[in-house]
Amino acid sequence: MAVFAHPDDEIGCIGTLAAHAARGDEVMLVWTTLGELASQFGDASHEEVTRIRREHGAWVADRIGATYHFFDMGDSRMTGGRGEALQLARLYAHFRPNAVITWSDDHPHPDHRMTAKIAYDAITLARIPKIINESGGGAAMPPAPNLSGDEAVESGEDVTRLEAWREPVRFYQYYAPASPYPDVFVDVGETFGAAQDVAGYYRDFYKWAWTAEQFREGRAALGRLAGVKYAERFNLRASHLRARAYLD
Repeated sequence: MAVFAHPDDEIGCIGTLAAHAARGDEVMLVWTTLGELASQFGDASHEEVTRIRREHGAWVADRIGATYHFFDMGDSRMTGGRGEALQLARLYAHFRPNAVITWSDDHPHPDHRMTAKIAYDAITLARIPKIINESGGGAAMPPAPNLSGDEAVESGEDVTRLEAWREPVRFYQYYAPASPYPDVFVDVGETFGAAQDVAGYYRDFYKWAWTAEQFREGRAALGRLAGVKYAERFNLRASHLRARAYLD
């Protein structure tokens, strides 16, 4: 599961997600806000923004073979509080991820930091049955707009009980030079085309000056560090990497 604040945040891991989907893993893209403050929306109504963002989510998810889910926690209004983490924990309990990718802890945008916080907090909340079911059997879920077209639990649905998700979850974050956690490179040579397509899709919408060649060179630069053609880089929130069978 990839958990980000705004549509387009996922560009940094899209090749990795596509690789997992191609391998046969279930992949879900999650956004905590609609990114409704983007200037491209002008004075569009919330309903119109919702419609456009649903199109964006569907296109990106389809391109890489994933499902998707939007929350509406408010662009630039996230607090990182328990209520936000609980919404996400209930989605964890439904989707049952083994790995989560999200933002770094120190990004300047508050929504990015708050999304990383609740993505981490939700791992613990999802482990506790009394928390994810604390409203009682049959209670409506907290607000989450039905934007996704997937089978995730949505606001207003009658949920009798969620089963806690207690399996280990590997927590990956976008690479940050100041992070104390080990970094991990993923070879995205086979899925670079999908990553480039998604970057181009958002570039066209936002009218970025960032070119396809600049995107390619960014992935190639990471690839040179890791000894492959193209790579994506993360920090794994763990004190050390797993043991390997042999040295390289």
